[in-house]
Amino acid sequence: MKSYKDLDVYKLAFSYAVEVHHLTMQLPKYELYEQGSQIRRSSKSIKDNIVEGYGRRKYKQDFVKFLIYAHASLLECLSQLEMIYNIHKLEACNDLQKKYDILGAKLFTFITYVEREWRT
Repeated sequence: MKSYKDLDVYKLAFSYAVEVHHLTMQLPKYELYEQGSQIRRSSKSIKDNIVEGYGRRKYKQDFVKFLIYAHASLLECLSQLEMIYNIHKLEACNDLQKKYDILGAKLFTFITYVEREWRT
């Protein structure tokens, strides 16, 4: 592994953050800076925390800490998607929720791997 860009969890998080960004552009103008801004930040935070953790990979506990932050941001993003769907009925929210559920499982598995197997 030469870069954080080689991590599947990073690739998925990046791709989904782009999808979330496009989704929020469909929201009414009054939501662009409320709900839209919040979900854009939480979705981008997932990938950013993976990157920051990878940057600290020499220190296993720091790596794990930032992966846990990424997972927490993922849960926030899921909550935001649920709210947007319930208010605005954007069907794309359901697809993204499923994708984030899968990413959450992959991220959890990766956290477990780093905790047990990662060598500094």
